[in-house]
Amino acid sequence: MSYAPPLHTAAPIAGAAFRSAMAHLAAAVNIITTDGPHGRAGFTATAVCSVTDQPPTLLVCINRDSSAHGPVAGNASVCVNTLANGHEALSNAFGGKTAQAERFALANWTAGPSGAPMLDGATLAFDCKVSQTVSVGTHDILFCQVVHIRHPADPDVLVYFNRRYHPLGLPPAVVAGA
Repeated sequence: MSYAPPLHTAAPIAGAAFRSAMAHLAAAVNIITTDGPHGRAGFTATAVCSVTDQPPTLLVCINRDSSAHGPVAGNASVCVNTLANGHEALSNAFGGKTAQAERFALANWTAGPSGAPMLDGATLAFDCKVSQTVSVGTHDILFCQVVHIRHPADPDVLVYFNRRYHPLGLPPAVVAGA
């Protein structure tokens, strides 16, 4: 006996309905950066997730119309900087129409092993080489092999949910070990 999947006859989901639903999916806020022969650039992203630990790989999505797309694609290296509480203004600058040089002037950065800028004060920083790119719709999906991790002791993180920022972290007594 063979199995035939049911035919789906529902109407396609409208883009606005999808974006509205995605607003209710909480996600860490990240600034993705690159630097190299194709320029220095960065953008804010919540579309970041783990793929595998063999080899350690992250997935990052970038809109092909983004001002950072050309440098990211050309340099083929990125740093995924997970933002901490208090980085809302930095997230907004990297997520808006602010010029790239002005974005980077708002914080302190250190070059990671790939050359991509690592944010001083980030909750996490994953320095990566882009190993594969897949285009879907308006975006490129970057598969980023992690070459270095910087994980400071500060456990807080900035989360985006319902179109607003929310701080997330452990209470001071838990952090102090009390």
